[in-house]
Amino acid sequence: MTGPRPASVATRTLRIAGRTPSPFGPAYAAGADGTENARSGGAKMSGGGPAFLSSPGRPRLPDDRPSADPKPTERSPAMSRAGALALKQPPEFEPAAPRPVPAAPVIAARGLSLTYPTADGPVHALSDVDLAVAPGEFVSFIGPSGCGKTTLLRCVADLERPTGGELTVNGVGAEAARLRRDYGFVFQAPALYPWRTIARNVALPLEIFGLPRAERRERVARYLDLVQLSGFANKFPWQLSGGMQQRASIARALCFDPKLLLMDEPFGALDEIVRDHLNAQLLELWRKTAKTVLFVTHSIPEAVYLSTRVVVMSPRPGRIVDIVDCTALGRERPLEIRETPEFLRLGQRVREGLRAGHAYDA
Repeated sequence: MTGPRPASVATRTLRIAGRTPSPFGPAYAAGADGTENARSGGAKMSGGGPAFLSSPGRPRLPDDRPSADPKPTERSPAMSRAGALALKQPPEFEPAAPRPVPAAPVIAARGLSLTYPTADGPVHALSDVDLAVAPGEFVSFIGPSGCGKTTLLRCVADLERPTGGELTVNGVGAEAARLRRDYGFVFQAPALYPWRTIARNVALPLEIFGLPRAERRERVARYLDLVQLSGFANKFPWQLSGGMQQRASIARALCFDPKLLLMDEPFGALDEIVRDHLNAQLLELWRKTAKTVLFVTHSIPEAVYLSTRVVVMSPRPGRIVDIVDCTALGRERPLEIRETPEFLRLGQRVREGLRAGHAYDA
């Protein structure tokens, strides 16, 4: 025998407006006070409490009536399927998770072509180049001499004007990107002024941009440290080796924090030992700065080692023959990775792309 439940609690729990039919079936009807009272069948409780409460806080439905042989409530197959479907459906108030929006490409070339007019007739340097480079990628261009690798880099830098197709850099035209100082350029030669110290060579773009002297000093010190030339700030270019001079030119290209780094065979004139060392340093620099890098080279191992992708180009007119994905090598790449089967496989694919484009016949 359970005790009576206060009418105020039952009223708050199961109040029904007016005298509408009870949701519990014909055995129950709304009382004058808005609470459910037994019309017939169920046992009445003393104290005016509702007769369908089997225990405080839980309503007894018609199926809960005491019987000599209580049986569990059975559900029809249709009800079971409907209940399962309702459980699978998400609540209406929960919006679907938005799909990730791919980042806009840093470089987008569509049908890019360039033809030089000469006295002997037109020279087709590039033909119908389609390429998209995502933010943070390291993309190398490889192909025979004269295939348009450097020409493509110069188009991105607005040093050459394409004669056909479209080219955008960071979402704008190449000229607008140049005026916004969106890129730094590292040439084949260091191009350092011999009468300036290394620190003053690195600071040259900052002087041109009119940055305060204190900020120039801070940036020069930071980027010389980044390329491991902190102890050579007051040296002159002729007092440094070729590799050190090239590192100084990289610091100069990075000192104004461009979004894009263009590198035209920066290590081509160095011996293999120095080149390997600078490759490892450049890879570490790329990981630290997360810059987007376009890199021109003639070396298959260098291209595969440095790159997220290698763009293989054909002889003139320059076209893209193949794009080799090198992300399987990971971002941490010791020099010893060059002896692994995966590295050799990627190098072989680049070589086959050059052969398919008749690079070896050029």
